[in-house]
Amino acid sequence: MTVLPDDGLPLAAEFPDATHEQWQRLVEGVLRKSGKEVSGAAAEDALSTTLEDGLRTRPLYTARDSAPATGLPGFAPFVRGARPEGNTAGGWDVRQRHAALGVGAALADLENGVTSLWLVLGEGGIPVSELGRALDGVYLDLAPVVLDAGRDTQEAAGALLRLYEDKGVDPKAVRGSLGADPLGHEARTGTALDFAPVAALARRVAEEYPALRTLTVDALPYHEAGGSAAQELGASLATGVAYLRELTEAGLSVEQACGQLEFRYAATADQFLTIAKLRAARRLWARVAEVSGAPGAGAQVQHAVTSPVMMTRRDPWVNMLRTTVATLAAGVGGADAVTVLPFDHALGLPDAFSRRIARNTSTILVEESHLARVIDPAGGSWYVERLTDELAEAAWEFFRSIERDGGQSAVLRSGRIRTDLATTWAERSKKLAKRREPITGVSEFPHLAEKPVEREPAPKAPSGGLPRVRRDEAFEELRARSDAHLAATGSRPRIFLATIGSAAEYTARAGFAANLFQAGGIEPVTEGRFEESGATEAVLCSSDALYAEQAEQVAEFLTASGARHVFLAGRPADYAGIDSYVFAGCDAVAVLSATLDRMGVS
Repeated sequence: MTVLPDDGLPLAAEFPDATHEQWQRLVEGVLRKSGKEVSGAAAEDALSTTLEDGLRTRPLYTARDSAPATGLPGFAPFVRGARPEGNTAGGWDVRQRHAALGVGAALADLENGVTSLWLVLGEGGIPVSELGRALDGVYLDLAPVVLDAGRDTQEAAGALLRLYEDKGVDPKAVRGSLGADPLGHEARTGTALDFAPVAALARRVAEEYPALRTLTVDALPYHEAGGSAAQELGASLATGVAYLRELTEAGLSVEQACGQLEFRYAATADQFLTIAKLRAARRLWARVAEVSGAPGAGAQVQHAVTSPVMMTRRDPWVNMLRTTVATLAAGVGGADAVTVLPFDHALGLPDAFSRRIARNTSTILVEESHLARVIDPAGGSWYVERLTDELAEAAWEFFRSIERDGGQSAVLRSGRIRTDLATTWAERSKKLAKRREPITGVSEFPHLAEKPVEREPAPKAPSGGLPRVRRDEAFEELRARSDAHLAATGSRPRIFLATIGSAAEYTARAGFAANLFQAGGIEPVTEGRFEESGATEAVLCSSDALYAEQAEQVAEFLTASGARHVFLAGRPADYAGIDSYVFAGCDAVAVLSATLDRMGVS
């Protein structure tokens, strides 16, 4: 039904509403032109995209794609935000991470837009004994501090609380989190920690520091091990529930126990999935609080961190674009605090420039784009609401399966969670290898002549538990082989692009082939003759019509000229003299690895 504007001018009233069936028939016609004979719902399915966790993104969402009521911001089930005012007052909390002692670094961040500090202490971070130096000059009654100290949490928490006392900070003004996360530590290291000291610390904090939290439910270990969004959410729920049980057994009420928890999630460059994940996380935790008997305490406090998995070591400047999209998604999704990892995070310790860019990412989105002025701007979108609901259902099922197997600690110790995450990562790795999930600057549009960005090595992170994966790892290995060959011989492995016909006939496939082989560190040569190229292999590039006429002859000529392997850029066919084919959707990692093997690049 067409709704008339307030002035009564019937601009569209004369036109009947289009139906879903009419749209499907138009889709059928378009698909028919591309050679696909499908109709009805099958036509719509042909344009759908399959995501992880069994989710599917459809090409069209309408009012019939209903989702459960989301309520209002600040009220259960908190889908639309944990607080009625959202982040409208001043934007989200801009939280900068520090894992090394830099004199004045924390203070410089706070003076230039950062509003809270995330300090990694102990193993893989700043020595606990240096906490005072790290916070030198910081007004602790104004800047919240979040600790991440692993097995040294008790020592670090004690040092921070003493620092508050020494500086005369009012306990009511202390904000942040002591960052205790025994199950997260076990996920990272494989070593279990006793919860009793954490429970005692939580009791003290609940009594003396009303705005401080004791525990962080960190879902990053599961994300960084290759987990899907639903697995990340499900594992965080199971961890949160385990902490609720321990805290209530230690004497805290459910309300007090919920008030001791902060949740940490990854924000990726898949903006809609990140928005839906944060909204679904709040809905799920509200359900946990409800069935625990404290529905009013179910407002989840969220800390979003731009995904370490998506950060690349090659062409790291592109990471600025990835983190910008992820930060936008975290802000729109309603995260209370957002940490933007510097673009050189995967290379080592960030420098002053990269830290500046990281903190300014949030500043621009909040102060210039005014992203925080609207509460839950994605709310009401049929697509986002449906995705939120479907993701919440998938995460809840994963959480229930963990509970059936004895809870989070049990699945960590049995290896079940490791197996689940590895299975998910293996499937995603296939998409990465086939470039169905492209990585700009790495698997797509690589720049072989780029000058490496060098940084001081970062402290070694705790290990021994779940693995840490990166999207670029398979291609990074290939590029490292090429770099070693360059260092040893003075040149990179090369491949000759044998173009046939006019530029209009070969340019598209020549560009595709050059892009593909450069992703493996193999330099394409387009000028001169094969014998002069320094290459041992060649790839034919042209149109299907010219392949039919000349491919076999050109392949024979290349082989006679010394080519040990001849590719053809295009769909597999039966041309004599062609050893293998490269095409969109082929396993690029397998092709490139085999090519480097034949070239003797170890």
